[in-house]
Amino acid sequence: MSTNDWIEPDWPAPRGVRALITTRTGGVSTGAYAGLNLGMRSGDEIDVVARNRASLRKSLPAEPLWLRQVHGTAVAEAGNAGESPEADAALARKPEVVCAVLTADCLPVLLCDDEGTVVAAAHAGWRGLCAGVIEQTLRAMDRPPEALLAYLGPAIGPEAYEVGVEVRQAFVAADPESGAAFTPGEPGKFYADLYALARRRLARCGVSRIYGGGYCTYTERERFYSYRRDGATGRMASLIWMEG
Repeated sequence: MSTNDWIEPDWPAPRGVRALITTRTGGVSTGAYAGLNLGMRSGDEIDVVARNRASLRKSLPAEPLWLRQVHGTAVAEAGNAGESPEADAALARKPEVVCAVLTADCLPVLLCDDEGTVVAAAHAGWRGLCAGVIEQTLRAMDRPPEALLAYLGPAIGPEAYEVGVEVRQAFVAADPESGAAFTPGEPGKFYADLYALARRRLARCGVSRIYGGGYCTYTERERFYSYRRDGATGRMASLIWMEG
């Protein structure tokens, strides 16, 4: 699909379901955004990002539904929503309709069902994850949890993601056992494992087939953008669709 080091998820998705995760490799952005920056609201030049998106488009069956992500839980149905809806997840029930989320440390979650009838992509930073973006996405997919598969794309790793005590408290208030995903750091600080938190959320909803994880956008500087590391930085895309 690409000569770049983009990620094609290694998961047992049904035939006809395709997924792709870009890295910073390729593209025409320069400076702090050097590489394939796909974020129109990242601070990069709009025409440069447009050129990057045009390059990505060559590997896709259609232009993706680009969301205006706000760290919330709204789910947009690709093909029915307006241009750039405000949402943090997208789903598609028709072939050749591309769902996409942009990330640069937050966790992208790709989902599909066994029969290849619905696919979804969710943007799960800690706020959206805690507020229930995964649960809302699963609800919108309207399939039995045992029929679903999930893939966790590249996010900031548990040894690099330091958060305040209020973040841990927010998760523990909803699920006391989620406290195991936090490791004590400096006084009043914890290291959060977004992958573990997402796996727990998925498992509590009945989704047991969960793949991916293990990347760290913060430490893998040459491959991934990282907002926590760099501040001004680009965005990667995690995309999923069904073939026609």
